[in-house]
Amino acid sequence: IAFLVMSCNKDFNVKRLERYLIATWDSGAKPIILLTKADLIDDNKRIDLEIKVSEIAVGVPYYFVSNNTGENLSKVQGALSPNLSGVLLGSSGVGKSTLVNTLLGLEKMTVNGIREDDSKGKHTTTHRELIILPKGGVIIDTPGMREFQLWSEEGNQGFSENFQDVQELISQCKFNDCQHDSEPGCAVKEALSNGGLSQERYEQYLKLQKELAYIERKENENLRRLEKEKWKKLTMQTRRKY
Repeated sequence: IAFLVMSCNKDFNVKRLERYLIATWDSGAKPIILLTKADLIDDNKRIDLEIKVSEIAVGVPYYFVSNNTGENLSKVQGALSPNLSGVLLGSSGVGKSTLVNTLLGLEKMTVNGIREDDSKGKHTTTHRELIILPKGGVIIDTPGMREFQLWSEEGNQGFSENFQDVQELISQCKFNDCQHDSEPGCAVKEALSNGGLSQERYEQYLKLQKELAYIERKENENLRRLEKEKWKKLTMQTRRKY
């Protein structure tokens, strides 16, 4: 299980969460979204976050979590109790190490307080550590990620899984090669016009699709370069031999 951890206060970022989801699906792990520090937000903010998460993480479980009030901590433990492995992924200061301490019932992982100027936790974890939980399962605490890039995967399963709503609309277009521009019978354009698909989500779909295509193109160029160098080296060795 990949617990995708974001803080409810100032860390939450929809586009970063989409990248986490794509990478998780590609890895074969099951994603569960944890929105930490839930005690720091009001009901209106909570509803806003629910709407944003539901739009981009169709069918993915998500829990508001608080180490102070204990909200939904039993669900986090319950997800691991059948002796499963989980990893905490997220930025620095979102409460990953504090969550581990709470699940353990002791202060094993070093934690720091929240900075007053931006309400973010201070960077603490500098290494990966696998921890056995007393109620079952193991969990891996990881350092905060400052940058998260996608990688090319054959078939882009993670991308398709995360944007299954957009892919479903594309499959309903009248023409197989629809560019979703001026073609008649375009299900994507219809969904954009009637609110079934938000413009922001569609633009993010196009952006990440281009990013993956670029990464794949660069990987293919590197493979061709390596193959060319390999044959050049082999040719030189053959010439020296004869």
